[in-house]
Amino acid sequence: MNYESAVEHYSKTVPGVSLIIGKISFGRRLELAREVRELAVRHEFLAAGSSAEKMEAALIAAEIEKLYVRWGVKEVRGLDIDGEPATPDSLTAKGPEALFREAAQAVASECGLSD
Repeated sequence: MNYESAVEHYSKTVPGVSLIIGKISFGRRLELAREVRELAVRHEFLAAGSSAEKMEAALIAAEIEKLYVRWGVKEVRGLDIDGEPATPDSLTAKGPEALFREAAQAVASECGLSD
């Protein structure tokens, strides 16, 4: 048996682009849980608060999306940003927002996480 530890996700928002997403495993789930737990607890608390706290919760939700992309996207294929092959970091910093959001959702879906 040959187990592939990543899956290719073909973009629906940017035709011709695909994202290589790391599959979830026990070790990777543990690593992700450690990275996201503090942010998730703060997000849940602030989301139930005042409008200023809800604004902070929205910022934390964006940080969680960024974490998902940097943690789960192993490679971006078929996209150059400013003349250079795209990476998870450059996709986050300078890439098309719709593709970034699609990447975050693809990682969350691969990990069995909700929005």
